[in-house]
Amino acid sequence: MALTPFGAWIADEEAVMTEERRSSRRKLILLEAKWESMSRAHEARVDDVSLGGCFVNTFGRVELNEQVNLLIKRPSGEWLSLSGHVATFQHGVGFGMCFDSLSEEQTARLEEMIATTEERQI
Repeated sequence: MALTPFGAWIADEEAVMTEERRSSRRKLILLEAKWESMSRAHEARVDDVSLGGCFVNTFGRVELNEQVNLLIKRPSGEWLSLSGHVATFQHGVGFGMCFDSLSEEQTARLEEMIATTEERQI
C-alpha cells in the first residue's frame, strides 16, 4: 500500500486511478447515490463516472479492495445498481471504485447516463 501525494491510499498492485491507466474517459457529474458494503448502508454523491468506475463522495469508511454495491440516482429518477471494489480512498472525502463484471444491461444504462447527464463545471 502506498500514499499518493493527495493523501489517498492505494494498493501497489491495483490499477492506480490516473488518467494514463483509465480505459474510459471520466465525466464530471454530481448525482445522488447510496452504497453498502459489509459494514452498513451509506448516503453519498457520485462525483465523476466512466464505464470503468467512479468516485463516491462519502464520510463512510472503506478498505482497499472492499466489495461495494452502489446505487446511482439517474436524472430520470431511476436507480442504477452497480457493484465493484474500492481502488483508492481518501479518509473523510470518499473513494474511487472500479466496476466489476457489468452486465450488458448495466453497461447500456451506464453509457446512456454518461451520454445524457449534464457535465458539471469546475
